[in-house]
Amino acid sequence: MLKKRASGLLLHITSLPGGFGIGDLGPQAYKFADFLKDSGQKYWQILPLNHTTAKTGYSPYNCSSAFAGNPLLLSPVLLYRQGLLKKNEIRDAPRFPKNYVDYAKVVSYKETLFKIVYGRFKKDAAFEQFKNENAYWLNDFAIFISLRRFFKNQSWYTWPRYARDRRGKEFERLKAKLKTELEYHFVLQYLFFRQWEALKKYCNERDIEIMGDIPIYVVYDSPDVWANPGLFKLNRSKKPKFIAGVPPDYFSRTGQLWGNPIYDWRAIKKTKYKWWMERISHNMELFDLVRIDHFRGLVGYWQVPAGHKNAIKGKWLEGPGEELFETMYKQLPEANIFAEDLGYITDDVREVIAKFEFPTMRVLHFAFDGDPAGNPHIPHNHVKNCIVYTGTHDNNTTQGWYKKDADRQHKKRLNEYLGFKLSSKNVNWHLVRLAMSSVANLSIIPMQDILGLPERARMNHPARKKGNWLWRMEQGKLDNKLAGQLRQLGETYARI
Repeated sequence: MLKKRASGLLLHITSLPGGFGIGDLGPQAYKFADFLKDSGQKYWQILPLNHTTAKTGYSPYNCSSAFAGNPLLLSPVLLYRQGLLKKNEIRDAPRFPKNYVDYAKVVSYKETLFKIVYGRFKKDAAFEQFKNENAYWLNDFAIFISLRRFFKNQSWYTWPRYARDRRGKEFERLKAKLKTELEYHFVLQYLFFRQWEALKKYCNERDIEIMGDIPIYVVYDSPDVWANPGLFKLNRSKKPKFIAGVPPDYFSRTGQLWGNPIYDWRAIKKTKYKWWMERISHNMELFDLVRIDHFRGLVGYWQVPAGHKNAIKGKWLEGPGEELFETMYKQLPEANIFAEDLGYITDDVREVIAKFEFPTMRVLHFAFDGDPAGNPHIPHNHVKNCIVYTGTHDNNTTQGWYKKDADRQHKKRLNEYLGFKLSSKNVNWHLVRLAMSSVANLSIIPMQDILGLPERARMNHPARKKGNWLWRMEQGKLDNKLAGQLRQLGETYARI
C-alpha cells in the first residue's frame, strides 16, 4: 500500500535532453534527479528500459526482450569517463534534432561507438560475475540477437530448423562461430546495467524512488518466445495460434490488436510460474516500485485468433489471478507493485486488487466523462491507495487533450468542477493542482504537463504504429523558478 503522501514526475529516459540524439543515463539524467530533489518530488516514473528495435517502432512496450536493457540509453559521456571512448569520438557527434528522437540516425551513430567501446573493454571479475548472475536470460538474449543478425533480420520461425528449435551439432557450431558477437552483447548489457545501477543509487541517496514498468506481454520475435515456446500458445510450426489485444475502448473503436503471443497459463502454472517470478524479481532489482501494465490481463485476458485484422472478434479467458500473486509473495515477499487498472475492469479484477491491496491508477483526463457519482477518476471519488495522473504516456498532453480531445460537455463539467472557465493555455497547471490536491497518496505528473506543451509533445498514440516514443525535452527547461512552483504545490497539499 501507499502509506505516505508524495508526488513525482513522469519522464522516460529517451525524453531527456542532451547532444547524442536520445536521452541517456548520463549527466542530464543526474540533473533531472537534482531537479526532482529541488522541487520536492519523491518519485521518478519511467517507461520500460528494455531492448527495443526498429521492427516494433522502438516501443518500450513491444520490446525485444523481457530482461535485456536498451543499449541506446548508454551515455557516451560516461563511457568516455570510463576510458572506453576518447573526447574527439564523442565531440564529433552528428547534429541531431533537439525535440524528438531520430532513431535511425541514433542507432547508426551509437553502434559505431559501441564497436569502439567493445574493442577497448577489459573483461574483469565484475563482468564475469554479471554474466553468471544473469545467465538465465543473458545467454538466450545474446544468442538470439546474434542469430537474427546472422539470418539477415528474419523472424526466428523462418530460421533453419536447427536454429529455430535450438538443437543439434549445427546449432552448437553456429554458436561457436558467433562467439565474438555474443561477447559484444554481453559487454553492452553489462555497461547498461552498471550505468543504470549508478543512476538509481544517486536517486535513492536523494530520497527519490524510481517507478518502473513491466509490459504484460512480450514480442513474438523475441528470445523469450524462442527460448520458451512451451509457455505460449503456439502451433506445431511455432507460430501464434492467438494474439493479444483489448476490445473496443476509449482509444480505438475496433479495439487494439497488439499482436503479441498469448501465454499458455496451464503450462506456466506447471513450472510454478518460474519465468514470471524471474521477470518480477529482475524488475524489483531495477526499480523501487513497479507498475504492471494491463494488469487485468493477469486475471482475465482478451484473446484474438491469429490472422484477424482487428480485435473485435476476440473473447475473454481466465488468467492465473490470485495464484500468481500468492506465488509472488511467497517467493518475493518484498515485491512492490501497483496495478494499471484503466479500461474495462470487471469485478474479478477488482477483487484481486482489493485482496492484495495493490495501488491503482486515476487519470484526470477520464474524470469528466459519464456519471460523476460513479466515475472513479473524478477527484471526489479518489481513494488514498491510488496514484493520480493528469494523463499517462498513452494520453495526449493536457493542453492537447483540452484543445482537441475534450468535447464541450467535458469542458463544461471541468469548468463547473473548478468553479471558473479554463483555457488551453492554463488548463495544464489547473489539472496539476487538482492532482496534487487529491486524497490519493501519490500524484504523478507527466513532464509535458509541467512544461505546458501542446499535442506535438505527446509520447504515444495507442493503436497507431508510427510516430510514437519520439518526444524529447529541450535543454534549459528546468530552472529554479519551476522547481519552486512545484515545491510550493507540494507544501500546500502536504506532499513534502
